[in-house]
Parts: sequence; structure tokens; C-alpha cells
Amino acid sequence: MTVGELGERMSSREYSEWMVYANLEPFGEERADLRAGIIASTIANANRDPKHKPKPFAPSDFMPRFFDPPEAEPEPLAPEVLAAKFDAIMGI
Repeated sequence: MTVGELGERMSSREYSEWMVYANLEPFGEERADLRAGIIASTIANANRDPKHKPKPFAPSDFMPRFFDPPEAEPEPLAPEVLAAKFDAIMGI
């Protein structure tokens, strides 16, 4: 069934009910990735050497990331460093 056919056959009420259900009982690829991450972290933690890896694995360690993490804001420059850079740019 295409998205257009689905739009013709499903009422807004039914769509709303599916949205509520998805919030109560999540499904789809993101939930499947979480389930796989839980299994993988359980196996990894059962075989983990706490001396070499004291922190346990988390499910998120085994879940795919489809985005780049946001870049951290650079630390502000100290006033004297900023003044020196300005002087260098201005040729002073």
C-alpha cells in the first residue's frame, strides 16, 4: 500500500490512535536497535574483564548513530591572548 492509499483509507482518528499506541508501546527501527543494543551489552558485560574495562557497556554503545554529534563550543580566549591576536592582525 502506498502512502497516498493509506491517507485515503485511514481516518485521522485511527492515525491518532496509532500515534498514542506508538508512544505506549514503541515499535520500528529505533526500538529494534535498542533491543539489539540491550542484548549486545548484556553479552559484552558478561564477558567483560572489570580490571581492563571497569565501566560496564551500555546499550547505546552498540546502537548505530546516524548523525554527527554537535561540535563543542570553543573556549573563549583570554583577554591578553585576544589582544595579541588583534595586534598581530593589525600589524601592531
